[in-house]
Amino acid sequence: MEILVFGIGGVGGYFGGRLAKAGYPVTMIARGKHLEAIRQHGLEVESINGNFKVSPKLVTDDLTEVSTPELVILAVKSWQIPEVAEQLKPVLGPETMVLPLQNGADNAEKLCEILPKKNVLAGLCHLISFVEKPGKIKHVSFEPRITFGETDNSKTNRINRLTDIFNRAEITNTNPENIQLEVWKKFLFIATISGIGGLTRVPIDKIRESDYLYRVMQQTAAEIKAVALAKNIPLDESHVQKAFEIINTQPAGTTASTQRDIMDGRPSELENFNGYIVKQGKELGVPTPVNEMIYECLRPMELKARTE
Repeated sequence: MEILVFGIGGVGGYFGGRLAKAGYPVTMIARGKHLEAIRQHGLEVESINGNFKVSPKLVTDDLTEVSTPELVILAVKSWQIPEVAEQLKPVLGPETMVLPLQNGADNAEKLCEILPKKNVLAGLCHLISFVEKPGKIKHVSFEPRITFGETDNSKTNRINRLTDIFNRAEITNTNPENIQLEVWKKFLFIATISGIGGLTRVPIDKIRESDYLYRVMQQTAAEIKAVALAKNIPLDESHVQKAFEIINTQPAGTTASTQRDIMDGRPSELENFNGYIVKQGKELGVPTPVNEMIYECLRPMELKARTE
């Protein structure tokens, strides 16, 4: 299977590396010094599951060099999806599968606005890894896992084929009964901690220590659940409790990637997290005052980052 991995950061680098290690012809879209390092020396992955090094079939920043893939793994930020989808149009074939793995609740929907729906899958991943230096990915936590499915939750031959491919690449994977619910379960966790983290600029343990800030997180999560239910996503109180179990067990010093982007003055996924809940709340008649407060307080910084 010809595989294109668009974005060779922590997510794309790890999973793309695993697929290349398993012998699949993998093309990687990378940029700058990272691109040059992979071209010259291959991609190095340092992992808690064992280190390895691979040489992809092709690494480039030019899609005109790419042959039509059978699978595209999108590992860019959620706010980059519309632009990347437009870039992908010329290289997709009628049977190409496009699998988004970024955080956010509406990535598949955004892809379907630009690409043929038959090309689009829904997905997410669990993994903590990052680019340690050009040409090197460092995986530091979580058993890497891809969760994926058809957007209508049907069980198709191509889903079975993807399962076999991920198994061969030793990537833990799941095809759930309701992929939208799984997307929202992760979104609930990540959106609850990211905005308040960016606002307070402290790690999760410091936020937990404040009764007030902990209540803010609980209120943020309650609003997310209310919006999900209005969209017929069966997110319930048990999912909220599970999200807070994860929050409560995060090691001291933990920060979310969106929080780090905000703190470093880079464009972030704010619009796709708290901003998305605010916009959906207004469309659906669901009050979201806490998410709106977080969003509006961070929005000037986000606008500044995007103009710079």
